[in-house]
Amino acid sequence: MENYTMEGRTYRYYGQEAPLYPFGYGLSYTTFQYRDLVLSHPVLPICANLSVSVVLANTGQRDGEEVVQLYLRWEQSSVPVPRWQLVAFRRVAVPAGRETKLSFQVVAEQRAVWAQAWRLEPGTFTLFAGGQQPGQRTRAPSEVLSAPFAVTGAARPLRGC
Repeated sequence: MENYTMEGRTYRYYGQEAPLYPFGYGLSYTTFQYRDLVLSHPVLPICANLSVSVVLANTGQRDGEEVVQLYLRWEQSSVPVPRWQLVAFRRVAVPAGRETKLSFQVVAEQRAVWAQAWRLEPGTFTLFAGGQQPGQRTRAPSEVLSAPFAVTGAARPLRGC
């Protein structure tokens, strides 16, 4: 094997073609609503971690569980990166008619790109939170919220933080 790129070999690099059964695919006996996606800071230093919170409400008539998923998208990068990358997920049980506020931590290492070594780059990013991948079409409705943020500073090796 001479071509070690992942282009066209895994769903993370398919381009515009969506996988048949993406991560988190499935149906539920209830419905959920996401709201109040809050990022700790809209602008971060290059080595900083990002704190995220989102409110999940069970708007259906039955108790249910939801897999809350956080994805990160690089808006520009010096090297090829996935369309989006799963950076956190959590299965949450929510009783019917109730809501819960969830907190996540997205560490700087999750923004690193491979360019002969792991490195952090400044730029703009989008964070997605929801019960499915961004842009995924399923029979069960599930919204995906998004919030932009920026990273400032000079590019540096990951070990330099």
